[in-house]
Amino acid sequence: MASPKFLSGLKFLFRTEKDRPNFRYIDMVMAFFVAVLITSNVASSAKIVDLGFSLFGIRLAFDGGTLLFPLSYVFGDVLTEVYGFRASRRVIWTGFAALALSSAVFFLLRALPGDGEWESYAGSAAYDAILGGISTGGIAIASLLGYIAGEFSNSISLDRIKTLMKGKLLWVRTIGSTLIGELLDSVVFVFVASAAGVFGWEIFASLVLTNYLFKCSIEVIMTPVTYFAVARLKKAEGL
Repeated sequence: MASPKFLSGLKFLFRTEKDRPNFRYIDMVMAFFVAVLITSNVASSAKIVDLGFSLFGIRLAFDGGTLLFPLSYVFGDVLTEVYGFRASRRVIWTGFAALALSSAVFFLLRALPGDGEWESYAGSAAYDAILGGISTGGIAIASLLGYIAGEFSNSISLDRIKTLMKGKLLWVRTIGSTLIGELLDSVVFVFVASAAGVFGWEIFASLVLTNYLFKCSIEVIMTPVTYFAVARLKKAEGL
C-alpha cells in the first residue's frame, strides 16, 4: 500500500491549474528584483569606483552597479528556493523586459534636442559620459548576457545542489551556486560592456576581479537574510 507521503507527492505532481497555489508575495519579490536590476544598471553606466589599493598587482575598481547588483542574486536564490526554477526564470525575463524599456527611454532622451539652458550647465556631452552606456544599450546587453550566463547557472546549480543534499544546508547551495554564477556573470558582463565601449579595456581585469570578490562577499554576508526570507516566505505561502 502506498504511503501517505507518496500519495501526497503524486497529488502535487499531477495537480491542475485550479489546484495550484495562489502565491501572495511573488509579485512583491519580482518588483524589488526589477528595481534592483534597473537601478544597478544605471549606476554601472554612471560611475567607476576606485578602492585605492591593489590585489595580486591588480588595481581594485568596480562599476557603480556592483553596490546593488549582488542583491539580484539573493532574490534569485530566494525565488528558486521558495517558488522553484520556473518561477525564477519568469521573474528574470520580466526584469530584463523592464531593463530594455528603461534603455529605450534613455536612448530616446539622448536623441531628442536639449534645451539651451540645460546645455549650458549640463549638455549632451555630460549625458553621453554618464548615461551613454545605458542609452546606447551597451550596459543593457552586457547585463542581459552576463545575467543569463550567471543567474541561470546560479539557479540551476542551486536546484541541483538542493536535490543532491535533499534540501539540507541552504547556505552550502546559496554560496556554492553563487561562486559559479557570479564568475560567469562578472566575466561576460565586463567583456561585453568593454567591447561596447562602456568600459576601457585597461580596467578589464580590475573590474572582473573586484566585481567577483565583492559580489561573492555580499552573498556570504547576506546568507542569514536569505535564510530568514526563505523561511518567512515558505511559511507565508503555506509551503
